[in-house]
Amino acid sequence: MNESQKWLLLIGLSIIGMLLYLLAPVLTPFLIAALFAYMGDPLVDRLESYKLPRSIAVTVVFIVIFSIVLTIPFIFIPLLEQQISSFLSKLPGYIQWLQTTIVPDLAKILGVNANDLDFSQVQNLAMQHWQEAGGLATSFLSSAKQSGLVMLAWMANIVLVPVVTFYLLRDWDILISRIRELIPRKYESDAVNLAKSSDAVLGAFLRGQLSVMLCLGVVYALGLWAIGIDIAILIGIIAGVVSFVPYLGFIVGILLASAAAFMQFHEFLPLIWVALVFGIGQALEGMVLTPLLVGDKIGLHPVAVIFAVLAGGQLFGFLGILVALPAAAVAMVLIRHAHERYVGSELYSGES
Repeated sequence: MNESQKWLLLIGLSIIGMLLYLLAPVLTPFLIAALFAYMGDPLVDRLESYKLPRSIAVTVVFIVIFSIVLTIPFIFIPLLEQQISSFLSKLPGYIQWLQTTIVPDLAKILGVNANDLDFSQVQNLAMQHWQEAGGLATSFLSSAKQSGLVMLAWMANIVLVPVVTFYLLRDWDILISRIRELIPRKYESDAVNLAKSSDAVLGAFLRGQLSVMLCLGVVYALGLWAIGIDIAILIGIIAGVVSFVPYLGFIVGILLASAAAFMQFHEFLPLIWVALVFGIGQALEGMVLTPLLVGDKIGLHPVAVIFAVLAGGQLFGFLGILVALPAAAVAMVLIRHAHERYVGSELYSGES
């Protein structure tokens, strides 16, 4: 590659990067559709191997994917709404118990006046507004209706995502082959190898890590529900979602669950059961779920995961959060490849 070609490549990449930055809000539904298509394509290929025409295989997979996507909110939103409403209705009592039981002892330990640790304002706010929590979904819809453009954008995305997903699923193999045809013949072998490695990493993350998050969320929610914690499902979902960072789901979940259990039962014994639930979840993640569903293909350091999510959100907003971890996983493949080339180069060995 001569100097002019390098400059052309650099200019082209810069233009693509600028377009992605400027079009980030518009690209979000297309990216979501591409993720659905990417996850669904192996299932379509599997059905094709059973002599099923691709159009029928795509239709079957498409129906399965969006049946799951549409069913989950209808199941969980009413449950979450009920749990949050119930918790907020009891919050004034919890705060009153803290004020009369815990605060005096805490003030003695800290050496401050008990009046400085007054939760009465929080209690008053809770008593005034907890009744509104029963209509979270209604409040959201009513606020969305007040802005016609926002509602129109949401409706357009709801329609656009399944339509784009269907067409991408149908033509996925054709698109991949067309992209491969554009690669310069000199670099085709390296590009294909990198693409295969990236596909293995992305597959491990998107299908494996999401499965781990789902399983952990179910384990935590069921365990906390068995203990009797009022907001078990909410805590389970939060702990499951943030478990893409190693140990973060465990730490966040056990802190939230311990606080909820202590506020609800006013005893230390339930904290032991909470620790047992999260200990079982952590053991399942380390010994069963991650080795079985993910393996060792991703290899992202926890600090790299946190940085990728924060940097993606800062640069591209919600779109950046969606692509942060997949992009970081692919970047790790490229970095490993560059490291191998560097170690094998004359610059590293010092040979001329």
